[in-house]
Amino acid sequence: MALKANLLLLCALFLLSYKPTTEAMKLKKTRIQFYMHDVISGPNPTAVRVATPTNYTSPNPVGALFGDIYVMDNPLTVTPSPNSTVIARGQGIYALSSQQNEFSLLMSLTVGFISGPYNGSTFSILGRNPIMNTVRELPVVGGSGIFRLARGYCFAQTHSMANTDAIIGYNVTLLHY
Repeated sequence: MALKANLLLLCALFLLSYKPTTEAMKLKKTRIQFYMHDVISGPNPTAVRVATPTNYTSPNPVGALFGDIYVMDNPLTVTPSPNSTVIARGQGIYALSSQQNEFSLLMSLTVGFISGPYNGSTFSILGRNPIMNTVRELPVVGGSGIFRLARGYCFAQTHSMANTDAIIGYNVTLLHY
């Protein structure tokens, strides 16, 4: 009986002295802006087509691209200038995913920081990207390092386009621990 009473008293003291540290559990909000340089043409492309369907024909020029898949390793810079400081690499894949009259990509993009305060950290974007829309919203679905368990969203907006090469601005809002 005395053992039960002592055990109960010990548990009560523990519960009274327990103070969870909510500071460690608070989400942080980080906003980041960068420019992705997606170069398909020329001698040093940063995105290359790795698959093209051979059995699909469409009178629609957009639909004829349906199923093309690209792998990318794009530089991400502070400003739209190609000579701007590279802060990260945008690595992943995108596929032309629409058979209709719109260019729409299914994108899987991991932003891996190579310098600055986020060096070594990543976050990932996954979703539908209707590239002809002025502004596109895509979800952030995870991350590592500083951005471990990240979630959030980003707005993508084409800054410039020359033939198939594009510079896309990203404004990202991340919630993370």
